[in-house]
Amino acid sequence: MHVDCDVSHVSGADLATVGALSRAHSNARRLGTRLRVVNASPELRELIVFAGLAGALLGPERQTEEREQAVGVEEGVEADDSPR
Repeated sequence: MHVDCDVSHVSGADLATVGALSRAHSNARRLGTRLRVVNASPELRELIVFAGLAGALLGPERQTEEREQAVGVEEGVEADDSPR
């Protein structure tokens, strides 16, 4: 069972908003249910992802949608960088 929290009315989202949603999620879990944030603005979704709470607040289907593409960065090792 889950409860949808419609945040379409939230304007000017910040980390305090994400903190309040996180606390509401924790309270819902304590009561045996799950809180799912719906209708979040792109800015709020970005903050939720930044805070590492996409899986908890947006659900797995939204987490995949929000995940950034991995950048092809490889660490190079020079001959002088051998472990000692």
